[in-house]
Amino acid sequence: MRLLCSQCGWDAGEAAKSFCDYCGGMMDVSYDLSSVVLHNSSNPYKRFREILPVRHGDHYPSDAAYTPVVHAQSLGALIGLDHLYLKDETKNPTGSTKDRMAGVSLPYLNERGVTAFCTSSTGNSSTAYARAIARFPHMRMFLFTAERFQHRVQHTDSPNIVHFVLRGATFTEAFEYAGQFASLNGLHSERGFFNPGRREGLKTAWIEANEQIPQPIDWYVQAVSSAMGVYGTWMAAKQLETLRPGRRPPHLLCVQQQSCSPMVHAWSEDSPTIEPHHRVAQPDGIADAILRGDPTRAYPHVRRIVKESAGDMVSVSESEIRSARQLVEDNEGITPCFSASAAVAGLIRQRQEGQIKAEETILINLTGRDRSAMVSQQPGSDSLKKAVMLERDGGSYRPTSPIDAEIANLRFH
Repeated sequence: MRLLCSQCGWDAGEAAKSFCDYCGGMMDVSYDLSSVVLHNSSNPYKRFREILPVRHGDHYPSDAAYTPVVHAQSLGALIGLDHLYLKDETKNPTGSTKDRMAGVSLPYLNERGVTAFCTSSTGNSSTAYARAIARFPHMRMFLFTAERFQHRVQHTDSPNIVHFVLRGATFTEAFEYAGQFASLNGLHSERGFFNPGRREGLKTAWIEANEQIPQPIDWYVQAVSSAMGVYGTWMAAKQLETLRPGRRPPHLLCVQQQSCSPMVHAWSEDSPTIEPHHRVAQPDGIADAILRGDPTRAYPHVRRIVKESAGDMVSVSESEIRSARQLVEDNEGITPCFSASAAVAGLIRQRQEGQIKAEETILINLTGRDRSAMVSQQPGSDSLKKAVMLERDGGSYRPTSPIDAEIANLRFH
């Protein structure tokens, strides 16, 4: 296992690096596949540990298990696909595929000496991190949430977590301020898509599915914001091509909601980068988990792999998303969140337009469900009450009310 720059090949050794010190390229994890053995375990982290970036297996969740793959025969018949499969990530502990991210990313950071880090999300990643960090009592997470997504962050009160909510901020602004706060206070900036541990954790859904589906998979479909799950899937697919000859990498289909689809807009213009007119300043829509208006840094990496896979990017309307969710619920007994349902809507669109053939094998990652029972509503575990509210202060933010002495020692601008 080596952490290498995807552009110049620089080896970062044991450091927790997101970017190359020399050329600024993104860091990827590389493995010696000639010596990889898959271990006999029902715990995916233990089974696949030789293609995951953590050296000590006891740092992984001990209770992890495969999520189901459903052969969606009823839904497939309606769409005109005999080989349609759903990876049901709603069965993960917090109801989201991001539990996989936390399961690998936290031990990855821990083994590299990170004891405190700053991060941001629209709710799923931070909720998964908050659950998993209890296994690392010496670690601390400084979480930054845009006010629009505050209700989606769910966790019990914990000394491991300091939660800041930014009034009137977008996801992108909260993400950028998390990096600024890390720099001001000498903390590790976790960087989302660019944290290799995240992408490596998310790839396990694809590896599991390849053991659960008897034939090679032609298309992988996922709703995306930064598309780190799609990127992880592509890396895993390239690795499995070596480990299991005949399991070729799939075509990748990335789906966004039309009201917030900067990647799709750039893709449709064959633009190599996100330009100002592609960005969405104030994202809105029902697909909360994928409302990222400015994926400028991630997009070129995602575009490259989607092109390499001969895949596509599409956007779908709110009505299409609602209809797709109802179809999955009625025909397969699964209730995905609207973000996961966007992936189904995107597949339906592509099938109707003849972009996907009836005989092809399709895997849709149903990335999560709605968390109907807020953890923060339970007595003694009100995460929202404990959040520190921040308001704009010029180009930065400041607390809106008195804060405890420990937080008062931190720099906000």
